[in-house]
Amino acid sequence: MKVVLSPVIAATRTGTDNMGNSMKSAAFLIESRLSEAAQGSSNAYFDLGMIYSSGSEGIDVDLIEAHKWFNLAALSGHDESKICRAEISLEMTAREIAEAQREARSWLQDNTRRVA
Repeated sequence: MKVVLSPVIAATRTGTDNMGNSMKSAAFLIESRLSEAAQGSSNAYFDLGMIYSSGSEGIDVDLIEAHKWFNLAALSGHDESKICRAEISLEMTAREIAEAQREARSWLQDNTRRVA
């Protein structure tokens, strides 16, 4: 399976971003994706899943966090995230998957309250 990254993630990985300092760029990317995720962006959810599943942007691989973001993206209609979620699930225990699902529900509850 070929995973297609969003232009922001792809630019950061290839070094074509204009931020210069990679740590500042990584922090900015994650902060901007979290901000967009709080607005319900399925692409932001997907990008965060990619970051946590691959350990990019100076972040350690965290399959629970990745599953959470892929799950949120899938719930928002992002088809590719369903494939990614299924793939990382193969490397996770049932408890880890349950934790990721709890975290996804918590994210939705917390952010639904803020918007409402």
